[in-house]
Amino acid sequence: MFASMSAWRMPTLFIMSGLLLAGCGSDQSEARFQQFQQALGSPSLLNTGSDTTRANEAHRPLPSVQQLAVNADKVTLGDQLYHDGKLSKDGTVACAFCHVVARGGIDGLPVSIGVGGAQGGINAPTVLNSGFNFRQFWDGRAATLADQAKGPPENPIEMAHKWPDIVQTLKADAAYQQKFARLYPEGITVDTVVDAIAEFEKTLITPNSPYDRYLAGDKTAMKAQAVNGLKLFSDYGCISCHQGINMGGNLYQKMGALVAYFDEKHKPTAADQGLAGRSKRVEDQNVFKVPSLRNVALTAPYFHNAAAPNLTEAVRIMSANQLGRVMPDNEIADIVAFLESLTGETPKIAAVK
Repeated sequence: MFASMSAWRMPTLFIMSGLLLAGCGSDQSEARFQQFQQALGSPSLLNTGSDTTRANEAHRPLPSVQQLAVNADKVTLGDQLYHDGKLSKDGTVACAFCHVVARGGIDGLPVSIGVGGAQGGINAPTVLNSGFNFRQFWDGRAATLADQAKGPPENPIEMAHKWPDIVQTLKADAAYQQKFARLYPEGITVDTVVDAIAEFEKTLITPNSPYDRYLAGDKTAMKAQAVNGLKLFSDYGCISCHQGINMGGNLYQKMGALVAYFDEKHKPTAADQGLAGRSKRVEDQNVFKVPSLRNVALTAPYFHNAAAPNLTEAVRIMSANQLGRVMPDNEIADIVAFLESLTGETPKIAAVK
């Protein structure tokens, strides 16, 4: 529902061709929706069966950190780098400045503030559970967490630094020299720095949400209103884009799939181009990576342009523009209750300074 080419070229083509855009959740669209799901490689969610059965077809509980295959020493080093202002030109802006782990992995601002008070052009997405996304950034321009970590340090409105200078600064730190030498034969390089940060970010997962426990069989983990919200979420077709272990983050979708979103009320900016900004394809205009709904109750304001201040308004907009439906207030409230059940445990980090 919160949908804002790559390895997922097949589903993207189906989305662009209108098989999904015909209207998820409507009677007329069921056959096309079934075809979309077949192309996507996941079972249809409009079949008969219990709500839990349909949810399990599309969603899986998050693993615990202990189940991840990571290098613990690299995680510790990445934690330190993530919180270190040395990656910015003036030494004041760290990765954690815009992606605060304890605040849902965001900064809570419409656009982030960089070196010298510079303002970004797009709402910062959460870093939590980002290792489960198929691409990084709203326009999917980074294929991996390491690729993503390379960008902000040299962005003039973010950290405004240069990688050669960052590497020299870190090499001048004896403690960093020792830590990198122990983990990387090549020592401190751009690639080893972002590799350590990526290893740390892989561990920023939020398991054990009420919904995860519900999926695991605990029928008391979610309140009745949230359970009904899950049913509506599935029946309306929101689950067609927000599926997989991250409940999103694994395909692209057009913002305004059925009803144009960018109009006189929402005049488009450069950031609104989405995927078209890098593909230069007309059909990719206003197409974004579908964001994860994990911990969505913590990550207001919503959408790439921060246009929705709360979940109620976000659901209302998505219903109108993505589904072409006017959703009753009571159903919106139930879906919001379900979305609130997606908040998991905050990652425990060392935040070594």
